[in-house]
Amino acid sequence: MVIRSRYLHSLVALSMLPLAIVGTLFVGFAYLSLFLFHDNLTRVFFYPGLTLWVLASFLWLLVRHQAIVIQVRIAPLFATLAWIITGLCSAIPIASVTGISPTGAIFESFSALTTTGATVLSNLDSMPLSFLMYRQFLQWLGGLGIVIFVVAVLPHLNVGGMKLLKAEVPGPTKDDKLVARTVNTAHYLWLVYGAITLLCALAYYLVGMSWFDAIAHSFSTVSTGGFSTHDASLGFFHSELVYLVSDLFMLMGAINFALHFQLFKIKNPRLYLENEEARSFLLIILSFGLLMSAVLLFSGQTESPLLTLNHAFFILISFITSTGFGAEDFTEWPLAGLFLLLISAYLGGCAGSTAGGSKIIRIIILLKLVRREIQRLIHPHGVLTIRYQGRPVDDAVVRNTLAFIFFVILSSTGLTLLLMMTTGLDIWSAVSAVSACLNVLGPAFGDLSSNFQSVNDLGLALLSIAMVLGRLEYLTIIVLFMPKFWQY
Repeated sequence: MVIRSRYLHSLVALSMLPLAIVGTLFVGFAYLSLFLFHDNLTRVFFYPGLTLWVLASFLWLLVRHQAIVIQVRIAPLFATLAWIITGLCSAIPIASVTGISPTGAIFESFSALTTTGATVLSNLDSMPLSFLMYRQFLQWLGGLGIVIFVVAVLPHLNVGGMKLLKAEVPGPTKDDKLVARTVNTAHYLWLVYGAITLLCALAYYLVGMSWFDAIAHSFSTVSTGGFSTHDASLGFFHSELVYLVSDLFMLMGAINFALHFQLFKIKNPRLYLENEEARSFLLIILSFGLLMSAVLLFSGQTESPLLTLNHAFFILISFITSTGFGAEDFTEWPLAGLFLLLISAYLGGCAGSTAGGSKIIRIIILLKLVRREIQRLIHPHGVLTIRYQGRPVDDAVVRNTLAFIFFVILSSTGLTLLLMMTTGLDIWSAVSAVSACLNVLGPAFGDLSSNFQSVNDLGLALLSIAMVLGRLEYLTIIVLFMPKFWQY
């Protein structure tokens, strides 16, 4: 009973952190609405923010006399709880401003925080500026991770350090640190993240965006989220330079942030090519981009070859990085091209980045595992080792990779069937919608090519679960349904 009481104390204490973070966010946007944007949304943000702060303070009073300690087994529970609480609370202003159903607001909120970028909203161009910036900032906050934010800004609370980061950081290898202390690792991650975001905003401004649009789109580009302040997404700007800037910073968001940090230290861009995952990622983009360009050219596209090449790479990078920006009716492209985009979404970006998908490191390990089994048929008594970056891959990482791929297939199949049964969507629309949410991508095809407004509340609830499941990479959530997890 003592252990149970200690776990309950930790959960109550840690539940106050997302409440306080979202409450602070609301109050901040209340001031922006009042003093900067002047769009009469101050009360929409301020009163919910004050309420969340009161609730967080009450929880703090209950647990303030005992230290907060996270044990290994409770870290997945806190990571999941943090995302659920943050997502539910963040939906409050969305429902107030837009008047959509609570389920729709929750879907929009989780789509922002998980950097999915799927939306049930339209007429964005006429919406209040503080609300639009709020949607964009939610994506930026969720891009690096709610838990990493907690560890970075509240180190004195002793909230479990690397145990929590392992529960949230994407990828099968979670033991690499930037520096010795976990808190410093979180700090440096946010420092790199913020620096890249500032560079992105400046680049967008220099190619013609207003400061508002430049800042807003830098939030969703570096976080590989894909929300926009316009219904036409980046196609609104009709600028090839905007696409090129977006390409660069989507790639930066989808490459392991530890590499960016090393670049700041050693000033040698060759480290990206020397890293096996980053090198493979860039080669996949090059080959897929050229193949997509060929598909478009052979389909009789009226654009010049150079424009076709630019648009093909822009949309491909948008999909493989799970950003989901749109442009020029790409949903009308040939089915072969759309299928290639769907495959690229499942591949995803690099581990330790803001991108979704399966992560390139898992694809590398899986392919090397297949090669080893083929070699074993030829050399049944040989000692064959899977190596990554010149070092042997631990069997635990291989098992993690196989388990992840299994749950990708199982979740994709199960959720697609459930979505078709509950919404009546055709198979192409359902498959692309599930892919968009599990891979935290955003755009879907078929009946959902514009947005997700036509999906009923039950379907939106299923897709909201899919987004959190994909963002926390399955195992962090699935372990909570194992009876032995609760036996302590």
